[in-house]
Amino acid sequence: MCNCGNKRGPLVLSSGQAGASATGIWSDIWFEYTGGTALTVKGFITGRMYRFSERGALLLVDYRDAAKMLLIPSLKRK
Repeated sequence: MCNCGNKRGPLVLSSGQAGASATGIWSDIWFEYTGGTALTVKGFITGRMYRFSERGALLLVDYRDAAKMLLIPSLKRK
């Protein structure tokens, strides 16, 4: 059996880039809520829950969820 130097260990990614997603490929996107009451949206790709607690709330949305979030009238890209 070959140990191969344990090359298949866990992948550790640097979080040094501000505003970058965990993969570091594309930046996540800020969204502002313009509705009248609170809004909770489930990410269409990641399944992450995004909670906008009040009008003007800003949240950083995973870039993979951003395209579908643009279809929600009360969410605006910042």
